[in-house]
Amino acid sequence: MKQSIDFLPERKQRDLHELVGLIRNEVEDVVMIILYGSYARNTYVELDIRRDYGGGKIQYMSDYDILVVSKKRLGSRTVTVSSRVKSSFLKNKNANTQTRPSIINESITKFNNALSEGRYFYVDILTEGIVLYDSGECQLATPCELNYSEILQIAKEYYRAKLHKAKRHYAHYKTDYLDKEYTYCTFDLHQTVEHLIKAIPLVFILYGHKEHELDTLIEKCKAYTLELVKVFPLDTEEEKHHFELLERSYIEARYNDKFVVPKEVVDALVPKVDLLFNIVEDVCRKQFDYYKQQSKKQLPKERG
Repeated sequence: MKQSIDFLPERKQRDLHELVGLIRNEVEDVVMIILYGSYARNTYVELDIRRDYGGGKIQYMSDYDILVVSKKRLGSRTVTVSSRVKSSFLKNKNANTQTRPSIINESITKFNNALSEGRYFYVDILTEGIVLYDSGECQLATPCELNYSEILQIAKEYYRAKLHKAKRHYAHYKTDYLDKEYTYCTFDLHQTVEHLIKAIPLVFILYGHKEHELDTLIEKCKAYTLELVKVFPLDTEEEKHHFELLERSYIEARYNDKFVVPKEVVDALVPKVDLLFNIVEDVCRKQFDYYKQQSKKQLPKERG
């Protein structure tokens, strides 16, 4: 892995040094902090605002993608740690223009096992990543050569699993709709959307994000496709309100008796979910085609 971020502008370097300090304060047994993704490749997007074919606004800004390698996996604490670091980092900064951190965590054991198995996402981090911090306590394993036939097989398995869950929740929505349980419909649609969106990074990098917040998941997918923004444009107050109700339904539809979603909101959300099914299928199919092309370039080898 590379060791220097000198090629980045000074303010970006300052941001990353600040993030390293914040992460080390939150994670006591941190072994390595690695920058990966567009900032490591120097292909990042500062801020791109464009209009789609319908006139809606699409805004994209690359994140600071950071892998925190610790002695023990943070598990359920990952979201809390990430949230605390992000909150501290963004304090007194312009939230509209400031690059945000996107933090994931693995234990050193899991990271090394993934490298030894040739897991696409982790090998890519090793190949293109930049070490921001290294405690010097651990060594990284030698990665196994990538096998695109295996990647294709794993990606398809992930996709089928997520699509199955999405379709089950969509079927539940139909039942609740017939029963006029519109608030529960919104929860069903939230889960449908969540599983569909999570399919994209699983197909592209064989990595599953743990968050349930749809806006966060959509942001994470922008590195692979901007098509999702067309599903949930936020250009009008009505669009924002509908999306907010969809987000809130994950918790409140189940635990807040005062949370009510009217039929007209459900009727407005359903065509968007139908569109999302089509977009996810198309985006993932194109990535499968890419894996097929790459696998044809590789000579067949015996796996030891």
